[in-house]
Amino acid sequence: MHYGDKKEKNGSALTLTLIGKLSVLEAKELSKVVDEELSDVNDLTLDLKELTYVSSAGLRVLLTAQNIMDDAGGTMKLLNVSPFIMDVLKLTGFNKFMNIEN
Repeated sequence: MHYGDKKEKNGSALTLTLIGKLSVLEAKELSKVVDEELSDVNDLTLDLKELTYVSSAGLRVLLTAQNIMDDAGGTMKLLNVSPFIMDVLKLTGFNKFMNIEN
């Protein structure tokens, strides 16, 4: 997974487009972005249209980002979730508390 120019910040809104896999190594990279970028963000959008896989480590980072947004009174939404990733979110129950828009 990488971001390249797929990270767009506009004031307190941040959009990240996740590309490829979100496994252990990529989750560490995303965790750094979450730690560094979310301090002044209250509107986080994760575009998953190019995400092909998510591991438990990746889910943990999504949960951390959701908790940070909740604690800050902000919002987080997942866009363009593929059927495979949606199945993972449903199996883990993440779909019940995350804002998912397709």
